[in-house]
Amino acid sequence: MGDVDYDAIVIGAGFAGLHMLSELRKNGFTCRAFETGGGVGGTWYWNRYPGARCDIESLDYCYLHDRELHRDWRWTERFATGPEIRRYAEHFAERAGVLGSITFGTRVTAAAFDPTSSTWLVRTEHGTEVRCRFLITAVGCVSAAQIPDITGAARFRGERFHTGRWPHEPVDLAGKRVGVIGTGSSGIQVIPEIAARAAAVVVFQRTANFSVPARNRPLTEAELAAEPGRYEERVALASTTRFGHVVSGTGQSILDTEPAEREAALERRWAAGGTGIVATFTDTGRDLEANALLADFVRGKIRDTVTDPGTAERLVPRDHPIGTKRLCVDSGYFDTFNADHVRLVDLRTEPIDEITEDGVRTEHASYPLDVLVYATGYDAFTGALTRIEITGRDGVPLAKRWESGPETYLGLAVAGFPNLFTITGPGSTTVLSNVLRAIEHHVSWITDLLRHLRSTGEVAEAEQEAQEDWTRQVAEAASRTLYHHADSYYLGANIDGKARVFMPYAGGLDVYRGICDAVARDGYRGFALSKTTLSRTALSKTALSRTALSKTALSRVDEA
Repeated sequence: MGDVDYDAIVIGAGFAGLHMLSELRKNGFTCRAFETGGGVGGTWYWNRYPGARCDIESLDYCYLHDRELHRDWRWTERFATGPEIRRYAEHFAERAGVLGSITFGTRVTAAAFDPTSSTWLVRTEHGTEVRCRFLITAVGCVSAAQIPDITGAARFRGERFHTGRWPHEPVDLAGKRVGVIGTGSSGIQVIPEIAARAAAVVVFQRTANFSVPARNRPLTEAELAAEPGRYEERVALASTTRFGHVVSGTGQSILDTEPAEREAALERRWAAGGTGIVATFTDTGRDLEANALLADFVRGKIRDTVTDPGTAERLVPRDHPIGTKRLCVDSGYFDTFNADHVRLVDLRTEPIDEITEDGVRTEHASYPLDVLVYATGYDAFTGALTRIEITGRDGVPLAKRWESGPETYLGLAVAGFPNLFTITGPGSTTVLSNVLRAIEHHVSWITDLLRHLRSTGEVAEAEQEAQEDWTRQVAEAASRTLYHHADSYYLGANIDGKARVFMPYAGGLDVYRGICDAVARDGYRGFALSKTTLSRTALSKTALSRTALSKTALSRVDEA
């Protein structure tokens, strides 16, 4: 029985991977992370398109496990830009001393569990093989960029970009004709920026989406000075609120509120900006009649903003209740369509026939373009995992196991895949909460379990019965909401051929944390804990000499 190279391998160096590495190192585990990108930040490393910005306020979208980090970092805006978030990730990585434990520019292509040694053999695109006891995925929920299969796409002679894989160098759009396919969150952010630079813009809208104004602004010195004093409150809110941070409302039912009072409350939220408008009343997330009143208010704002009535009506969402798809936050999105050089094409009435050498041809017209931007989103929740050939105890790949939809235990583990742990995996709250709060909870929970397994010499594997029960609970939580009324990426509806299963847990982060913590208190109920075949010497041994790694891997480690 050979030794392991590392106690733990982490896949990904975004916020989840960085925090996981830091905690592993603090607790004496030997570890290494492999990251496809050339730097830290995860989805923020890749999302460099103009206008990229977080839709959670900066003072909430940050780590809370380190009081000094929270005190010392000074955010500049209410909603941070992509570059500022990358700087924050880089600052944390340097502060935590984890950069030397990350191999950049290296994609993990496969990982196979070896039942004879109770270890994982991890393989990278460069041919490096590394053996570990624990495999932890920190690949992100929205990192597997998706480009639709459109006839003729490869023929296009102009420049092509995906918002989730935007070039690091500036893209010159001056004087160019730009087409944008997709009007989800990324499209809604990038379109105003493109319109400010390009000579002509054609927006190909697949689905009209609800969006609310950000009302972004610089943070004041008074706000920044007061923030250290709010630390304990924020930590408490992380575990006691549905989203992991406070989202205040009126505490009233919209159906029981007089029209004038209702309108005034929504106007105040609209003027304040951000997604908090959906929490103004208590019943808009669970009652269709109540939701329709909120949706009509936002539809009215769209009509008030867009001067051309026909364009306004095409931009008004009608096929889903507000909040059942990701609610977008924008800076001038609807105003953009008042510009003479911006045109909206509704693909539901004018579908794309093909992409030609010089542009896009629909059923009704041809649109000559110099640049084509895909703002078409991601294979969310599962894509980043199933694109890796992860093979479990019985030799069946994870992608095969999940053909009919992902099943996990707590979003943290998968039956048949011992010692594999998925940070913010399907079946956890993920994007239905503040993902930084979800990450911190998962990292803490996984770290505690690993310490337990190290002390006992055991292997942990989710039990099939517990996994099936949790999958039912995820479905039941979603059934108590309005989410099933929308074809969203929460269901995998944006990916042709993907099973339609509601993937995140919709019961709230506070409830979810309570469930996970109860599982731990009950001796990790729902996990089969069995003795590993690894020797105690191998379990405690530090990583093998760097000479055990390939020269390619070594050079990339040194570059990190």
